[in-house]
Amino acid sequence: MSIVRPFRGVRPNNAIAGEVIAPPYDVLSREEAADIARRYSRSFIRVTRSEIELEETADPHGPEAYQKAQIILSEYLSDGTLHQDENPCFYLYSQSWQGREQHGLMALCATDEYDAGLIKKHELTRPDKEQDRTDHIQTLGAQTGLVFLAYRNDHDPLKKALSSASVLEPVWSVTTSDSVTHTLRVIDDSSLITAIQSAFEAVPALYIADGHHRSAAASRVASLRKHSGSSNLFLAGIFPDDSLKILAYNRLVKDLNGHSTDDFIEAVSQHFDLESTDEAVPTKSQEWTMYLRGQWYRMQAKPNVIPEDVVGQLDVSVLQNTVLGPILGIDNPRTNTRISFVGGIRGHQALSSSVDSGEAAVAFHLAPTKMSQLLDVADADRLMPPKSTWFEPKLRGGVLVHLLE
Repeated sequence: MSIVRPFRGVRPNNAIAGEVIAPPYDVLSREEAADIARRYSRSFIRVTRSEIELEETADPHGPEAYQKAQIILSEYLSDGTLHQDENPCFYLYSQSWQGREQHGLMALCATDEYDAGLIKKHELTRPDKEQDRTDHIQTLGAQTGLVFLAYRNDHDPLKKALSSASVLEPVWSVTTSDSVTHTLRVIDDSSLITAIQSAFEAVPALYIADGHHRSAAASRVASLRKHSGSSNLFLAGIFPDDSLKILAYNRLVKDLNGHSTDDFIEAVSQHFDLESTDEAVPTKSQEWTMYLRGQWYRMQAKPNVIPEDVVGQLDVSVLQNTVLGPILGIDNPRTNTRISFVGGIRGHQALSSSVDSGEAAVAFHLAPTKMSQLLDVADADRLMPPKSTWFEPKLRGGVLVHLLE
């Protein structure tokens, strides 16, 4: 059973939605966030990255930044940049990109279900990041960032209900600079709301695709507020698994851990058959490419290298357990400063140029993790290695806000 609830959403003035909605707070540098705010004075980035309104020395995770965010959110509510619906609604948030579409229900989910493991996770969280999101929510009295959830799309009543919502007239539709078209529909018909709620009750589990720290923070806030009002609910965008696209999450390593180039290739060859190639991108799962000394190499695992284990067989795990850890000394990719991660949206050129410039010694291009693998890992109550998934397109900030009651 999955609990979803309609809510009185705070959303942009329809006429200026394109100026308000902004990239997620955690994919931008301070300079990139500040540039957006300069170009769009009513951008929601001023709420999610409020440190750009302060001196450069200000702590982005300190009380002053949270208080500034609260002030800006209040200004947006009072000047009409944002407004709150009078009655509880569901919302359908659609994105169109590169010839495909994904439609997600914007709703409130229950922290009790998260705490009970019915909303399944696949990543560890860091206490400092949990605290940052907790302090942000507490100071603003609002959840400004949604948790990106997925579900297995095999429930016909839910398909039917959401199909009915998808033909509603949009309240706004805008295309952002990354060529993604974002569309919002308001579901305020009581019978359709009831149908959606009932249909979700037959969904046995929801899965966190992105937003582990935000969901953990929501649970913390619920405890701090003793589950009063709507504090035991959190804002989520809930998408069918078969509509989502995961891109590769690639690796750069600064040095060869004391190995010469020849010795490194010899060590890798103990686990993989290597051949030089002009194709920089792996053609299938459980195939890797490596860029070293101006050349791409295709890596094919030798027999018995890939285990049967649901986590160990992931492409990111195989690379970590055979090359990054034992050969390159990247014992903990979460904390080791010699490794960096490059989202597949940047293309293979970002990898080769980093090596060619001397910024890194070697690069690895992976095939994308499959959505089915993410769900299987979560169902097994296991955790994926860090930086296993890069979802695209990104869900924009400011599409909807949940004010705590």
